[in-house]
Amino acid sequence: MRLIIFFLTFLSAISTVAQVGVLRESLKLKSTILGKEVEYSLYLPPDYDQSNRRYPVLYLLHGYTDDETAWTQFGETKAIADKQLQQMEMTSMIIAMPDGGVSWYINSADGKVKYEDFFIKEFIPHIDVTLRTRAEKQFRAIAGLSMGGHGTLIMAIKYPQLFAAAAPLSSGIFTRDELVAMPDERWDNVFGPPYGKNKDEARLTDHLKKNWILSLVQDANADDLSKVKYYIDCGDKDFLIKGNMELHALLIDKKVPHEFRVREGAHNWEYWRTALPEVFKFVSASFHR
Repeated sequence: MRLIIFFLTFLSAISTVAQVGVLRESLKLKSTILGKEVEYSLYLPPDYDQSNRRYPVLYLLHGYTDDETAWTQFGETKAIADKQLQQMEMTSMIIAMPDGGVSWYINSADGKVKYEDFFIKEFIPHIDVTLRTRAEKQFRAIAGLSMGGHGTLIMAIKYPQLFAAAAPLSSGIFTRDELVAMPDERWDNVFGPPYGKNKDEARLTDHLKKNWILSLVQDANADDLSKVKYYIDCGDKDFLIKGNMELHALLIDKKVPHEFRVREGAHNWEYWRTALPEVFKFVSASFHR
């Protein structure tokens, strides 16, 4: 009897190990567009090395001042994904997490940092070429927090032909009044690199409007916006809640289907870790036929 119990326990342990994904941090991609090496991290599903199948991809973007290890170290992406897979609450997927620096995931006004071009023209093709992905819109999603939420919306709104779903969390969306009234020091440090060191109304340049989420949504065709499934989440105590609520209102006015969540919480990792399981469920549903 003891032998049987030991054997069953052993089989259970093997099964548990088999459900653990593989994390690869700080891999390097030489970018011609950016003129430097860009680091990125990967989560590969548990059966990746034991199968020949191709997998959908979730691009997961970090926030301001973080890097490609933020979601793996502070967001506990691997532990959450492993648990979700074991409980059959998400589909097996590759999760790609690039270093976005402080680019806001756009091309800078001075043309020196063309991160948007890098992401679309180099990073996504690199992932599709080097990994067994399903390189189609239906099997590609994007998500991110804060600055990464801004990047998520930038990519999904500008390139609806590339993404099936987008899940911006605590997205870096500022209202017009917030942009104009922002203290100069903060503006210069945070938005100076991508937009230029302007003051007051002068900050509302054509370049900014072409990369300002609220302006993009206002000017976009509702049919194009509706080509992507949106899951928008922001804490009720988050300093970015006004911009996110304005985005919600614009999408309602344009009759664009989307999910909008306001939960109790602030702009911190505790909030984003609780959001990630729902993101995995949402994008998994978008991958299903």
